[in-house]
Amino acid sequence: MFVVLGPSLSRELQMKSMREKQTVILLMSLWMSMGKSDFAPYFYDNGAGSRNGNMALFSIAEDTSVGTHVYTLNGSDPEGEPVTYGMTFDKGSRECFSVEPKSGNVTLIESLDREVQDEIVAFVTITDGRNKVVENVRVFITDVNDEKPEFLNRPYIVDVPEDAASGSSIYRVQAVDRDLGSGGSVTYYLQERKLHQLSFRLQSSSKFTIDGHSGVLRIRPGESLDYELSRTHFVTVVAKDGGGKYHGKYQVMTSTAIVTINVIDTQDSPPVFVGTPYFGFVYEVSVPGSEIFTVFAKDGDQNSPNPIHYSILNGSDGFFNINSTSGCISLTSFPVQLRNELYELKVKASEVGPDNQIIDYAITTVSIRVVDLNNHPPTFYGENGPQNRFELTMYEHPPEGEILRGLKITVNDSDQGANAKFRLLLVGPRVLRVVPQTVLNEAQVTIIVENSTAIDYEKYQFLTFKLLAVEIDTPERFSATADILINLLDTNDNIPKFSSEFYIARIPENSPGGSNVVSVTATDPDSGLWGEVKYSIYGSGADLFLIHPTSGIIYTQPWASLDAEVKSKYNFYVKAEDTEGKYSLAEVFVTVLDQNDHPPEFNQNFLEKTMIIGAPVQIQAVDEDAEEPNNIIEYSIMKADPDNIFDINTSTGEIKLKPYIKSMEIVQNITRQRDCRWSVVVQARDRGSPSFSTTAVVKIDITEANRLKGPMAAFLMQSRDNPLKALGLAVGIITVLVLVTVMISTVMFFRNTKSNRITPARRIIRRRPKEQQHWTFRPAFGQSDPNAGRFLNDNDDTSDNSSSRPKPPPPSAPVLPPAPPAGSRPSERVRAVPTVSGALASRIPSRSSSCRTSKSTDGHERSGHNKDGSGISSALVSELKMRIEQKIIEANQGYYY
Repeated sequence: MFVVLGPSLSRELQMKSMREKQTVILLMSLWMSMGKSDFAPYFYDNGAGSRNGNMALFSIAEDTSVGTHVYTLNGSDPEGEPVTYGMTFDKGSRECFSVEPKSGNVTLIESLDREVQDEIVAFVTITDGRNKVVENVRVFITDVNDEKPEFLNRPYIVDVPEDAASGSSIYRVQAVDRDLGSGGSVTYYLQERKLHQLSFRLQSSSKFTIDGHSGVLRIRPGESLDYELSRTHFVTVVAKDGGGKYHGKYQVMTSTAIVTINVIDTQDSPPVFVGTPYFGFVYEVSVPGSEIFTVFAKDGDQNSPNPIHYSILNGSDGFFNINSTSGCISLTSFPVQLRNELYELKVKASEVGPDNQIIDYAITTVSIRVVDLNNHPPTFYGENGPQNRFELTMYEHPPEGEILRGLKITVNDSDQGANAKFRLLLVGPRVLRVVPQTVLNEAQVTIIVENSTAIDYEKYQFLTFKLLAVEIDTPERFSATADILINLLDTNDNIPKFSSEFYIARIPENSPGGSNVVSVTATDPDSGLWGEVKYSIYGSGADLFLIHPTSGIIYTQPWASLDAEVKSKYNFYVKAEDTEGKYSLAEVFVTVLDQNDHPPEFNQNFLEKTMIIGAPVQIQAVDEDAEEPNNIIEYSIMKADPDNIFDINTSTGEIKLKPYIKSMEIVQNITRQRDCRWSVVVQARDRGSPSFSTTAVVKIDITEANRLKGPMAAFLMQSRDNPLKALGLAVGIITVLVLVTVMISTVMFFRNTKSNRITPARRIIRRRPKEQQHWTFRPAFGQSDPNAGRFLNDNDDTSDNSSSRPKPPPPSAPVLPPAPPAGSRPSERVRAVPTVSGALASRIPSRSSSCRTSKSTDGHERSGHNKDGSGISSALVSELKMRIEQKIIEANQGYYY
C-alpha cells in the first residue's frame, strides 16, 4: 500500500532529516575533539624483573647503597605530550625513594633493612599537565646475609656432677638468624680457648663436644669431670649461619657464647696434705715437748668433708710424737740424745666416716733436721789470722778477667747448715767483682777485674771497696765487713791532646822576623816524663815559621818577610809528642793581614786623552795592596785648566765635561782659542790607614762626535738636544727598508714558485750509440785554454748498431759581463752580481765566426771577442768545468737509462 505525500510535507521531512544529520555530525566532531584532549597518560608495564615501567613487581636488595639509581619510571601520553613523574608515600611511613620528574629516575635515599620492613608501599604518578594517573605499587625488599646468629636465653651456666657419665648431654644452646634461606640456617661448633695459656682452659675445650645441628652440649666420649682438678670449665660455642651474599661478596657470619660449666663435688677423693713438702728443725736448746712442726690435711671432697685422723707410721725412732687431731709433731727427748742429724717421718692422714670407719687415707713425709744455733757471724781472714783491711798496689788498666792475686782473703762461718750460708758483696766502683757470691761455711775470696777502662790512674790514684758477708736464711742476718784499698800505678796510656783541632792566627804583613804568631797547647794527663809534651811543625806552609818545642809558641823565621800581596794564606800541621812517641796533630791556619804599603800608581804621570763631546774618558790607577780598603781607589780633580769644566767619577775615574757643554761652539767660547786641548790634574787616593795618593796630569783633546755635512748632519746636530726625534727618524727609515725587503722577497718567492713547477717525469730508455761524443768548452771571452776547453769524453758502449739516437743539445755556460764603460765614476759602479757565461760545443772546429753573442746578467746581448789577456782565472774555469761535467753526467744518466 503506497501513501502519496504532498510536496510541502515531503520538503519538511527532508529538511528535518538534514538538520538531524548536521546535529549528529556536529556532535561527533565535538566529541572527537574533546576526546582527543582528554586521554590520560599511562605507565608502561614491563613485567617482573624489569627496571623500567611503573615499578610493578619490583624488588630491591636490602644492602643497596643510598644514592643508587634503582629504577626508571617510564610511560607515555597518547597525544604525545611531555609527561612528568612523581612518587608519594602514606603519611607516617618512610620515604625511601626520590624521583627525578622529567627522566623518571628513581634513587634510593634511605637505607633498607628487610628484617625491620620487608616491603615498601608507594604511589607512583604520571601526568601530562592536565591528567594525572596514580598507581599503588609494592616494592619488595629482598634478603641478604647481613644478620648474625643470636643466642637465646643467655647467660649459659650449667651445674654438672663430677661423676656424670662420659658422652652424656649436659645442656642445649639455641641461636636464631633472622636472615632467610641459607643465611638463616645455623650450625654450632666449639672454639678452642687459650686465655693466658692456662692448662685447665685447654682441657676444658677438649672435654666437651656439641651437636652441630641441635646445639646439644655433651661430655666428650672417653672424658670425665674431676672436681678436685678443675671446678669450672668455660666452653665457647660458635653459631655460624649458612652464608650468603652481602654487597656482592659472599660472607659467613658467626656469633659466640660462653657456657660456664660448674662441676659439683662428690665423695670420691682421699685426704690431701696442704703445704707439702714438710721440713722441721730441732735446735740444741730445744727441750722435750717442744713443737717441731704441724702437718695439715683436708678431705678431697670439699662439699661434705669428713674429719681427719693423724698418725706416725715409722721413722721417729721414739723421739717424736704427733697429735692425732691437730697434726702437731713434738720432741719427746733432749736434742743431745738424738743420734742422727736428719729424721724422715712417715705421717698418715686418715678420713674417718660417720661410723668411725676409715674411708680413705693419704701418707706424706716430714723431714726433721737437727741444727746448731746461729751464734757465729762470718769472719774474714788474712795470711796472719782475722783481718778487716786488705791493701794492694797495681798498675792501671789491668786486663779484664784478671784475678787480683795480691789479695789473699778467706771467709768463714763456724755455724752449721743454713746458719753458715751467707752472701758476699763488693761495694764500691763497679770495676771489680767478687767470686763466689754465695758461701756455705768457708771459701777463698777471689777478686776479678770487670771493667779495665774505669781503673784509670788519671781519674783515681787509689780505689776503696767494702767487702761484705751477710747471712741469707737466718733471722739474725749476721754480717761482717772488710776494707780493700787498691793503690794504682800510672802507665803511659794517654796521648797528648791539643786544646783545639785547629788554630787560626793573623799577623800583619810588615811584622819583623821572629814575631809571635800563635800559641798552641797540648796536654798529656800521664804523670812524670810520660806527661811531658814536645812540639814540632811540618807541612808545605811551615817554611817561614818555627815553634818552641816546650812552650808551643809559633813565631816567624828570623829572616822571614811576609807579604800579603805575594801570599796571604799559610797552613801547616803542629805535632805534640810524648817521650814514648805517642802524638797527636792539629792544623794551624795563618792569615797575613794586608797593610797599606802601596800607593796608587798610574801607568804614566802624563796622560793624553781625546774626549768626544757627550762621552767620558777614563783614567785608571792600580793599587797593589791585597785587601780592601787598602786597594780601593777614589779619584778627584785637583786642578783643571780652565777651571770648573770637568767632573770625575770618584769610583771609576771617568772624566766628562759639565752638562752644559754640548757643542764645540761652547768649548770655543770658553777658551777663545782654536786649540781645544785642556789639562787636568787628577789625584788617586786609596782608603787605607794611613792613606796614600798619586797625581797625574791628563791632557784632554776636545772634539766633536761627528763632522758630517749636508742636510742629514744638520738634522742630527739640531736633534742632539732632542734624541727622541732622531730615534723616531731612525725607526721610520728601518721600517721602510724592512717593508721593501719583504715585498721584494715575496715577489721573488712567487716568481720562483711559478718557474719551479714540477712536470710529470718522463723515463726514456734508449741504447747507447757506438760512436763517441766529445764535448769542448769554449768560453765566450778571451782565448780558449786547451786545458780548460776539454771537459768530457764519453765512451759509450755499442749495444745496437741498427738504432741511432739524436745528439742531445749541448748545455750553454754563463758568460762574464762586459767591462764597465770607461767614463763611469767610482761612486756609480755597477752593483749587480756578475755572472760568467760559457758554451759547450762539439770538438768539430767551427772557424766561421770569431765572435759570438752572449747574454749578460741584465738580459741584453753583448758581443765577446776571443782576445788574449781576457782576465779570466783558471780557478773560475775549473769550477765551471766541474759544474758542467756534473750536469752532463746527470743528463746522460737520464737519457741513457
